[in-house]
Amino acid sequence: MNVLKIAAFSDGETGGNPAGVVIGDALPPEARMQRIAAEVGFSETAFAAPIGNGWRVRYFSPQSEVPFCGHATIALGAALALQRGDGVFALTLNQAQITVEGRRDGDVIAAALQSPPTHSAPAAPELVSDALALFGYAPGDLDPRIPPAVAHAGANHLVLALRSRKALSAMHYALEAGRALMQRAELTTIVLVHAESPQRFHTRNPFASGGVYEDPATGAATAALAGYLRDIAWPHGGAIDVVQGEDMGMLSRLHADIPPTPGSSIRVSGTARVMAA
Repeated sequence: MNVLKIAAFSDGETGGNPAGVVIGDALPPEARMQRIAAEVGFSETAFAAPIGNGWRVRYFSPQSEVPFCGHATIALGAALALQRGDGVFALTLNQAQITVEGRRDGDVIAAALQSPPTHSAPAAPELVSDALALFGYAPGDLDPRIPPAVAHAGANHLVLALRSRKALSAMHYALEAGRALMQRAELTTIVLVHAESPQRFHTRNPFASGGVYEDPATGAATAALAGYLRDIAWPHGGAIDVVQGEDMGMLSRLHADIPPTPGSSIRVSGTARVMAA
């Protein structure tokens, strides 16, 4: 089976988050998709097959299926553009209908996804306390302008905003403890974020629920964060830029357009580069 390897949300011809992409006439059996994702070893592999006028898509991490993955969707959009030509592709996920766009420009492909609808709610104090303990942070490390919340854009993400870039850079945790917390709270990831300005953010994204210590670029979490910022009337001006992966040596750049309608889809865009087989 041909597995394409594409880094999504790249910094030109470097950086980004690698994803596997498998495009076939039909989706393989679930157990085989899980096995392939584990063998590929990236944080997610997207599997796509034609359905109607679009594509049926499922996402697998090395240890579990994920309802929605932003960077693997961007990688899929790039792969479809390479195979089918530039265009906007309709995707049917397990729990949502979305689109992804791919446009070729030499070896770098511009791609954009429309996320599932968004919603958010304040995080329970017990969850916040457990998360702070996991990372070794204190309540005073949190930025009160962006209160802790569980934000959703196809999957649940705990948002913890930090006052300083230094605190973000110092992130560390025990993988098994992180997995237990995320599974208990039904979280896909935790988004640690520092606001450099109202429109520029630095993020880190532990993904212990999928067996991955940290992702260098996370489109689903960026969409959830953007939706949450809209919910709290953050002065985003209609868009935010996110820098992720810098502390991992895998600089990634994500852009999110935020329409004014509460709960509406977020457009997350960036570039993707094809990796060596």
